[in-house]
Amino acid sequence: MKKQTLLIALGGNALIRKGQEGSVKEQFENLKIPIRQIARLSEKYKIIITHGNGPQVGNLLLQQECCDAVPKLPLEILVAQTQGQIGYMIESTLDSALMDLGIDSKHHFVSLITYVVVDENDPGFQNPSKPIGPVYTKEQAKLVPYPTRKTAKGYRRVVVSPEPVTVVEKNEIRKLIDMGFIVICCGGGGIPVIREERSFHGVDAVIDKDLVSAKLAEEVGVDIFIIATDVDGAFLNYGKPEQKLLCSVTSEEAALYSDQGHFPPGSMKPKIEAVMRFFTRNHGKRAVITSVEAIEDAVAGKAGTEIVNRHIRNTSESQKK
Repeated sequence: MKKQTLLIALGGNALIRKGQEGSVKEQFENLKIPIRQIARLSEKYKIIITHGNGPQVGNLLLQQECCDAVPKLPLEILVAQTQGQIGYMIESTLDSALMDLGIDSKHHFVSLITYVVVDENDPGFQNPSKPIGPVYTKEQAKLVPYPTRKTAKGYRRVVVSPEPVTVVEKNEIRKLIDMGFIVICCGGGGIPVIREERSFHGVDAVIDKDLVSAKLAEEVGVDIFIIATDVDGAFLNYGKPEQKLLCSVTSEEAALYSDQGHFPPGSMKPKIEAVMRFFTRNHGKRAVITSVEAIEDAVAGKAGTEIVNRHIRNTSESQKK
């Protein structure tokens, strides 16, 4: 049988957990949880891995602020640096996992530095909205020299976040997965670039990783789209005594809940938007938001929040209970 293509978008918590300082040792240890699952899934699926970079690029920005001895680097270069950094960490962890499972000789993998085209007239350039870097208290946020916004986790720095138009390397990615490569790409949402005739130039922005992942899924023909994060899925009334996990929800219901404020900006809201875009542009395919620990179960329909494009809930909700 022809293998289906599975895109797994790893959140920042796949590398750095809440309360950790984010040492390299911690990040490698944390990666073992999703990567061993991905290694097992690679026996049955073609695999694309995308990943966030918020903590890593935020740390690079902090390092720049602490040192005036070398020229400051623009955000596009810092995104490129984290693509290489995290790509290496995922590759090396994946290599070990494949060897441990005895399937190292059957698979190849590659990390791809990825550009993403944005529109220079995107209104996002007028409204910094993408959270990156560490979490601050309200008092700390008043002291930092850049705009911040309150998120579900606390106050964080926000930067410009335009919409993704197209992934420049989509054809290369499609060819690589068809050749059997596990492809690691679109790290941190990709390097944002603006097209000028036949060339590109980078811009000082960060594109949302989940929205880019949905765009890539559309452009290369992904069958299953998994967003792996630090919660079990999308909740109603998250953080309140009456919180409720949505096991299966229609795109219409998800839009309504989003309008009602159940999905905070900068955390769950862009994930909901991403899976809704994926489903409406890939009819009959699957999209699930789940925890990093439950990637395999989400693929099997046993965990997470699945978005469907019909008015009758999928019977999988009752099966999961």
